[in-house]
Amino acid sequence: MPFDHLPHSAITTRLRAAGCVYAEEEAELLLAARFPPGQLSEAVDQRVAGFPLEHILGWAEFCGLRIAVEPGVFVPRRRTELLVREAAALLRVKTSPTAAAGAVVVDLCCGSGAVGTALAAVARDIELHACDVDPAAVRCARGNILPAGGNVHEGDLYSALPRRLRGQVDILAVNAPYVPTQSISSMPHEARVHESRLSLDGGQDGLDIQRKVAAAARTWLRPGGHLLIETSRRQADLTATTVARGGLTPRIVRSDDLDATVVVGLRP
Repeated sequence: MPFDHLPHSAITTRLRAAGCVYAEEEAELLLAARFPPGQLSEAVDQRVAGFPLEHILGWAEFCGLRIAVEPGVFVPRRRTELLVREAAALLRVKTSPTAAAGAVVVDLCCGSGAVGTALAAVARDIELHACDVDPAAVRCARGNILPAGGNVHEGDLYSALPRRLRGQVDILAVNAPYVPTQSISSMPHEARVHESRLSLDGGQDGLDIQRKVAAAARTWLRPGGHLLIETSRRQADLTATTVARGGLTPRIVRSDDLDATVVVGLRP
């Protein structure tokens, strides 16, 4: 009997046998996707083979939103919701209902554009820009961010941004790669095989991209603007030091619930 006609229990059994921790929930999502005839079987086979569920479905849940993701593009993690939460809190302080123009927000190393899309959903008056060096990520981000009224640019870090934003950015939200090169081989199969290495590899200590970001952040931030960088608990002190060397005042924010760490740097 083809998978298209198998019950939820049969798909769950296959997924559980393949090591999927949330087999029942994943089976529900695959069935709810309403694949054309014959494609549900292929989708289950892909998941059993280790393809990320989000790449199979074409979307990932993030901050209560469905963020479109395509094969090869970094899948937004739940821990990154702390980055959005902290940025949104700062935006509420910086903006007011009577403001003639919204705060300028940049989603740097944007990947699918999940952070920018989520911020646009909670702060609708922002001027949003996102950028990434990976063409596939940029294509994906455009599908998520353009409908939210944002702008997406392709290029390496700040070189992708319009020059007019220099000294004008209120929030610089960054989820740059921070996995040490030697640690990538120990990452889950889904990430190290099916996501771009560009989105994972942070160099020998994981901070190569963070250093580049922090070194130039002051040039792009307005006085009182904030840089927010996701990092790990183990790397947080080093990230904070890097941010301080860029001329910003750092503080470390942690969430045990999300197992997440963000360093926030204020431009005095």
